[in-house]
Amino acid sequence: MNLKELSKLLGLSQTTVSRALNGYPEVNAQTRERVLRAVKETGYRPNKAAQRLATGKAGSIGMVMPTAPGHESDIHFGEFLSGIGETALRHDHHLVMMPADPEDEVGALRRLAVSGNVDALMIAYMRPNDARLDMLRSLSLPYIVHGRSLHALEDYPYVDIDNEAAFYDATKLLLQLGHRRIALINGQAHYDFAVRRKAGVERALGEWGLTLDPALASHSPMTDDNGLIATERFLALAARPTALLCASTVLALGVVRALNGAGMKLGEDMSLIAHDDVLPVLRPENFSVPLTTTRSSLRAAGMRIAERLINRDRPFADYPLQELWKAELIVRASTGPAPG
Repeated sequence: MNLKELSKLLGLSQTTVSRALNGYPEVNAQTRERVLRAVKETGYRPNKAAQRLATGKAGSIGMVMPTAPGHESDIHFGEFLSGIGETALRHDHHLVMMPADPEDEVGALRRLAVSGNVDALMIAYMRPNDARLDMLRSLSLPYIVHGRSLHALEDYPYVDIDNEAAFYDATKLLLQLGHRRIALINGQAHYDFAVRRKAGVERALGEWGLTLDPALASHSPMTDDNGLIATERFLALAARPTALLCASTVLALGVVRALNGAGMKLGEDMSLIAHDDVLPVLRPENFSVPLTTTRSSLRAAGMRIAERLINRDRPFADYPLQELWKAELIVRASTGPAPG
């Protein structure tokens, strides 16, 4: 079944069928519904090359994937991509990924934009004053940011979680439980989310007349080995912490290994709160001691971003420019009163 045959079957012009499939507002709802029903019944799949010629659209979302020797892969990014891919598949769109050196992301984005192979762009892993934003603003292509860029003019479309509020709430819970020596195992310091999470911890401590001891703060890629290393360092201090805040459940794996090695009981000798991105392979409730978490879904964020980019020209598309999601604080057994 091709477009010509589908048009003949429906008694409509090829232009009308094409416009109905691509959500043009001048096609009435009854005709669009009739076309979509016929597509489902016949199994028609549009020819992407022909569709591009007819509509001027590539039917693709573009993004740059930083990669280089020594550049670590990230389980969190994989979950985010799953959400984008799931939505793209549902809407018969492609996801175009351009590998690039981490030092050349701006140039790679520009090359991808002018290639004509994508209709829209998205970027993630934002940094304060992110240089990619100025380049994206200069393009005619629509784009969305996953995250935010501290100190940058906040005039760009984004989907983000309130990282500062999440870690403020988590720190406040620990303070209410009597903890005063609280350590932070964070993501890499140059990322915006890590800056905001640290700010949330410091704000909560400040309200209790406390400060974050520099010796109790760690920044690193979010792997279980780095969680282990940071925790072992904290435990070696003369004045060790009684509670840990972790930027990821992956880091928390390493924390639990370190505590087990030291013969300490989670939730009793040491309290732990981890940020949970709802990773299907690493559920906080399945830890030997279920983890208290600040919870959000990277997959849901990926789905939302793809939905916004794909449907941006549809008549029903009425999305806010900026979306700031609140993370849930879910209390489980890994948090308890400060040991006496």
